[in-house]
Amino acid sequence: MTGGQSRAWDDDGVPFLARLEREDRAALLSIGRPLSYRERGVILHQDEPSSHVLLLLHGWTKVTAIAVNGYEALLALRGPGDIIGEGAALSGRHRSATVTALEPVEAVVIDQGRFTLFVSEHPRVALHLLSLSTDRQRSTDRRRLEWAALTVRERLAVLLLELVRTHGSRTDEGIELTIGLSQQEFAGSVGSSREAVARLLKELRDRQVVATRRRRIVVLRPDVLHRIAGDTSA
Repeated sequence: MTGGQSRAWDDDGVPFLARLEREDRAALLSIGRPLSYRERGVILHQDEPSSHVLLLLHGWTKVTAIAVNGYEALLALRGPGDIIGEGAALSGRHRSATVTALEPVEAVVIDQGRFTLFVSEHPRVALHLLSLSTDRQRSTDRRRLEWAALTVRERLAVLLLELVRTHGSRTDEGIELTIGLSQQEFAGSVGSSREAVARLLKELRDRQVVATRRRRIVVLRPDVLHRIAGDTSA
């Protein structure tokens, strides 16, 4: 139960680089250059006109978008093996979201021209890229459908259980989430206000279901979260 082995907010759990044949993966990485990002550093900005692509090698990032009314939503978590920025590179449009490092990140950056030429000359890579895009869209549609039937309390319980599975590290106290998210980021993920999420987290603290620290949560009673989420099998 350690971070990085399975994945949340994602497709079928297989990152882009892992889908490629070994020679295709090596060839793609060879046309880029390495870059490092500090924790909480912004990697891509929503609406900026840049069009390069990044392949994540180490470290996790969050993908967020701000609506016209100022509401910030957490759209996805991307980690080792993932590709980010390919939409702008292929469409020529501005960035649709902001990507921020949640921890120190190592990546390979590829200029748009090199990337699009590589994809056009490597049909297997193009097919995997299309498959990834389809999987991500299906995952988004499935989450939207599931979320519509849940209360905010149930959504938060489901989210915490997902993070336990994907970024949980067992300690003497409980299962600590190794990825730091703020209350605003939790709110953006479950489609609620920060104030509502703060009240729900306080309720869970008072019931000794979780313990909270700055950008850190320890899940003490996952069984209670399962009951809140309506998982009768737990």
